[in-house]
Amino acid sequence: MATLTISPEEEKRVKALGFLSNRGTDNFSGRIITINGKITADQMKCISEAANLYGNGIVTLTTRLTIEVQGIPFEKIEEFRTHLSKAGLVTGGTGSKVRPVVACKGTTCQYGLLDAFAISEEIHDRFYVGYNTVKLPHKFKIAVGGCPNNCVKPDLNDIGIIGQMTPVFEEDCCNGCKKCSVETACPVGAAKVVDGILEIDEEACNNCGRCIGKCRFDAIEEGVPGFKIYIGGRWGKRIAIGKALNKVFTTKEEALDVIEKAILLFREQGKTGERFSTTIERIGFENVEAQLLANDLLDRKQEIVDAKLHLVGGATC
Repeated sequence: MATLTISPEEEKRVKALGFLSNRGTDNFSGRIITINGKITADQMKCISEAANLYGNGIVTLTTRLTIEVQGIPFEKIEEFRTHLSKAGLVTGGTGSKVRPVVACKGTTCQYGLLDAFAISEEIHDRFYVGYNTVKLPHKFKIAVGGCPNNCVKPDLNDIGIIGQMTPVFEEDCCNGCKKCSVETACPVGAAKVVDGILEIDEEACNNCGRCIGKCRFDAIEEGVPGFKIYIGGRWGKRIAIGKALNKVFTTKEEALDVIEKAILLFREQGKTGERFSTTIERIGFENVEAQLLANDLLDRKQEIVDAKLHLVGGATC
């Protein structure tokens, strides 16, 4: 069985470019960034050409919605990258830093409550690209879900956004119908008619927006769009379910600032080699939440980014 003949230093160098060695061979898989799992037909054609020209013709998909071309010889890596650049494609997505952003299809899905493609592209540009040279204790994963259906599992990422639509209930319009259409429409049983009036259990309501417009008497005609943010999720050998911050953010700017503050907090207060979930567990959720809702981390952004920290992070892939 063949093994890598290049030096460990060269293997490390190309790994930072997004090339992972194929076990038992002298070849690599090249990881291609898609921004949020969305590429054009022309880009797909370019990837297909590159796979046949420089790899073994096999293309695979990753859990981060990136694309990998297998079987690329070490000496063909630069030619492979040059070919991809014709279609505006780059390789990467490895190391102890912000990883490729994943998003659901909330932009086109009938249940989507936010433009998942648009916001994930902003997150990609601001944090995956913008923080590309910023070293962290470990990998840092971000996900965007368009609604509480949770298809892309934002709560299993280091930080995740879930689109919200908080119903606005006009009690004066409620007739307390024996067969309430809002109660029927609610998929989680949060809406119930009690003593002739509709009640919405705010603890049970997940702000999916399915009840809006269902009342024949216009008791719930509108909703307030927002962003629910989970922190500290992860999967793998040690699974952690992220915990939601105790606030639904009503502007995109607020939500993106929270992501940036989480990255800065992880860089400053995380220990090299630990995941964000471990940092939160160690210093306390309430402590982390308070910092993410304040502005001190952003005020000290340059100081935190410039600090000599995590020169060798904990990520191995």
